[in-house]
Formats: sequence, structure tokens, C-alpha cells
Amino acid sequence: MTQLLTSYDIQLEEKTPLYKKVLVVAGMMTLMGGTLTGVMTYMNLGYSETFFQSWVTAFLTTALVMMPIGLAMMTIVTKLFNSLLPNIDESKRNLIVGLTMAMIMESIMAFTTTVKNLGLVGNPDFGTQWAMSFITALPVALVLMVTISMTIKPKIERFLRS
Repeated sequence: MTQLLTSYDIQLEEKTPLYKKVLVVAGMMTLMGGTLTGVMTYMNLGYSETFFQSWVTAFLTTALVMMPIGLAMMTIVTKLFNSLLPNIDESKRNLIVGLTMAMIMESIMAFTTTVKNLGLVGNPDFGTQWAMSFITALPVALVLMVTISMTIKPKIERFLRS
């Protein structure tokens, strides 16, 4: 039996170039990191003339620290839950991964943003300021991570494997 291949089928068989994979991952991380550091910077400093400068420097610091950690953590957490919960439906496992990643990434991101915006040394209120950043941005992080884990992550994993 002869099967006709469409251009879509042929494109799926071709290997996706590495630069496209990097761009997709960087775009997602920029969306998430930019949104969350914006919320955290606002909680640390409020809105002022220097807000955008503070936000950009906090985002860049977070990007340099969090993006590599985030990629590694997502891989580790996904593998961990795949092995610990092999009999659970993939969508439920992705939800658990999303919630776990939101908590881990959010706590580290709140730390780096608060350090960049307010400093760690000589700041007796650092813990309180970190907690306010974390708690305020947590709902945003949970919505983003759960949405990504449930909808986008499976598609991106397939894309990255191609």
C-alpha cells in the first residue's frame, strides 16, 4: 500500500536546527522571567522613574542565574516524578511538575531579584522583602507554570526531541 507524504510529514521527519530550539526555550524563559521579575521589582521598589532600569537589571541577573538552573531543574524534576509516579496520568504528573517548579523557581527568583534591587548585606529586612516578593509573585508563577506544564511543555518537549 502506497502512502502519500504531505509536506507537513516531510517537515516532521527533518531535524529541527539547534538555533530554533534555543530561541523557543529563550522566548519562554524571557516571558516567564520578565513577568515575574517585573512583579517582584514592583513589590521591592514600587513604581518610580528607575523602575524599568531596576527591572531590566533584575531580569538580566535572574536570566544569568535562573535560566540555566531552570533548564536543569525542569529536567531533574520531570525525571524524578516520572520515576516516582510512573502509574499516574501524564497530565497529572505535568501538573505536579508545574507546581513543584513554580515553588522552586519562584523562591530562587525572589532571592536574586531582592538581592539585585535591595541588597543582601546590611539589609535587616531582607527576609521580609524576599517573602513579600515571593508571596506576591507566587500566584502569577503558579498560573504560568501550571499552564506551561499542562499545555506548552509537552509540545516543546516533542519539538526539542525533533
